Amino acid sequence: MATVQVRYIVNDVDVAIPFYVDSLGFTLEMHPAPAFAMLSLGDLRLVLSAPNAAAGGGQPMPDGTPQQPGGWNRFAIQLPDLAAIVATLRKSGAHFRNDIVTGVGGKQILVEDPSGNRIELFEPIIQEARLRT
Repeated sequence: MATVQVRYIVNDVDVAIPFYVDSLGFTLEMHPAPAFAMLSLGDLRLVLSAPNAAAGGGQPMPDGTPQQPGGWNRFAIQLPDLAAIVATLRKSGAHFRNDIVTGVGGKQILVEDPSGNRIELFEPIIQEARLRT
């Protein structure tokens, strides 16, 4: 069961779902409306919402400002072989913001979902940087 929930605003939920499910290994939990879906990956629940004037988490702000995808906030997914996943994603046409970089705890790269939201793909290189699995 998920213990953390993240909401991403996406342009098109139907386009975003296969990116997360087929490319990144998420499970589709529900997709009850065109503007909403709930996915999971381990302890992460990812809620996808399209901008929606009528209802839900994609509603405009009280001043009328519409919600939009993008920004620099992101969640990270730990992977065992970052180079192999990146090669597969590149072949499928995924857009990356950078190349693989190595920091003190591991290697990482930023991939964008079809709406431009960033996901950090991370391969730890030291034990302390590993997520519990």
